[in-house]
Amino acid sequence: MQLETQRLILRPFELTDDQAIYEYAKDPAIGPIAGWPVHTSVAHSRELIQNYLMAKAIFAVNLKTAPDHAIGSVGLELVENGGGQPFMGANDAEIGYWIGVPYWGQGLIPEAAEKILAYGFETLKLDNIWCGYYDGNQQSKRAQEKLGFQPALTIDEMYNPLLDDTRQEHFTKMTKAQWQARHQ
Repeated sequence: MQLETQRLILRPFELTDDQAIYEYAKDPAIGPIAGWPVHTSVAHSRELIQNYLMAKAIFAVNLKTAPDHAIGSVGLELVENGGGQPFMGANDAEIGYWIGVPYWGQGLIPEAAEKILAYGFETLKLDNIWCGYYDGNQQSKRAQEKLGFQPALTIDEMYNPLLDDTRQEHFTKMTKAQWQARHQ
């Protein structure tokens, strides 16, 4: 399945996206603030694509002008498939996203996330979509506010096994009714 926005194509990941993903995910400004380690090689990126990013409801973000060059990812971790957090309901999901530094500040992630929210609520019939950001990640916080997510919960000491550290994490939430009210 492929989704489109005004400027973007959101498509399933392919193993051949490994070089493009490594190009951006090796930047230490991206992964650690989002809760995952810097990619160390093209092979590392390929492994993560295969083991995580090729899941249902996770998409490569591509500009329409370069549809075969992934510049980030956006998608839903479905609770029904073992994703999300323990406090989420059975028909909930957690949205996650990142984009390469050269594309920051252009509104591309909010544009992609809007499409994913529609996909989650209309196609997947989700009840709630959650989003999290670590304390200090102002870019992610602003993106969530622009999208209409509401503060829901803060966990002062959230353990992250990917980085083997503990941080304060803020969770925001959007209900299907809230999403529908924004799009009437």
